Amino acid sequence: MSMLRTESLVKRFGGILVSDAISIDITPGELHAIIGPNGAGKTTLINQLSGEMASSSGSVWFDGADVTALPIHERARRGLLRSYQITSIFEDFTVRENAVLSAVGAREHGWRFLQPMLGRSGPARAADEALVACGLAARADVPAADLAYGERRQLEMAMALAAQPKFLLLDEPMAGMSVQESAAVVAMLTRLKGSYTILLIEHDMEAVFALADRITVLVYGKVMFTGTPDEIRNHPEVRAVYLGEEED
Repeated sequence: MSMLRTESLVKRFGGILVSDAISIDITPGELHAIIGPNGAGKTTLINQLSGEMASSSGSVWFDGADVTALPIHERARRGLLRSYQITSIFEDFTVRENAVLSAVGAREHGWRFLQPMLGRSGPARAADEALVACGLAARADVPAADLAYGERRQLEMAMALAAQPKFLLLDEPMAGMSVQESAAVVAMLTRLKGSYTILLIEHDMEAVFALADRITVLVYGKVMFTGTPDEIRNHPEVRAVYLGEEED
């Protein structure tokens, strides 16, 4: 069974066809990467999957249900989460408080301010587990304002995980990072593989080939090829059109 699949997904802006009948199928626990040259339509596709952008035609199926007509917040409630959707970091809160707040917002429809936020066992446990997964447990009591750039991106990921998603949409999580910071994110995603289903868009090809179970190559809004990293490396048309030059 698919965790996420699209059927002939189309997005037009006036006369411009940006997503051209895209059909992809992602299985539970898979880390699936989307790559392609500048203007390939990768971010548009992720916007369509998250519900941030309505599709012109086609369908999106998630966890066995047709979610094509659902808005972004309803897809997030079902567990289809784009990492930044709930990652407005509160600078004056600690790392742990940010993660707990994210967990509370994902689990509860109303705010119960009379009950101490950190005293809610379910969200607190989810937050602590997310901080461990993202390598931030030792920084739990540090104010978010004091984090380095790479650590802030790790906190964003921890906040997403604290919401206990079924599926993570990650749009360039290593953008703007140093080599050391990127390596830390690759290590984090390696730990998360298998526990979450992940769709990754990323400029860093070394990271993509190290992490992905399968890769889809998108060119001018159309799927050129989907295969394993080795199949992508050895595909003559992919090599001619794309490999070595990235991105959207």
